[in-house]
Amino acid sequence: MADREDIVELLNLYGFAMDTRRWDLFDRIFTPGVDADYGPTSSWTDRERFKADFGAFHELFDATQHMMTNHLVKVAGDRASAHTYGSWRLVRHAAGDPPVWDGTGYYDDSLVRTPEGWRIEKRTCRVVFWTGNPRVQTPMEDMVFQLDLVSLHQEERAGRIGFAKALG
Repeated sequence: MADREDIVELLNLYGFAMDTRRWDLFDRIFTPGVDADYGPTSSWTDRERFKADFGAFHELFDATQHMMTNHLVKVAGDRASAHTYGSWRLVRHAAGDPPVWDGTGYYDDSLVRTPEGWRIEKRTCRVVFWTGNPRVQTPMEDMVFQLDLVSLHQEERAGRIGFAKALG
């Protein structure tokens, strides 16, 4: 249970890092070569680039709130799989009325135990639902808002949920 508690704490630290814009905390959350997949146009294989891009993107917002819930963790030695639901609120008054964009989705993570503790080495994040003003997260007037929504059961049936594979 100690490993599970450490992993849940790490997953919750991600939400705190996002909302405080403490991108240095990503060093405590992700491996240097993290494979982070946030959708068809947003993926990283380098923690430093991941931090820089997230920092630049989040500068748009007046405030954010990320909630990490329903943690499922499966530990197998020095490796683990975790599945976490997330919801987030992005606030940007300059985007107009309403000044919010709310989303929900999930994080499917593969973790590895390092000498410094557990770290996420592979993350898949998918948005399941969103509502609000899409301009909140669009930095320029001429950008096109595009987001592919997914359903967890379809992703699991297609074999794309690592935590489900870890369950057997």
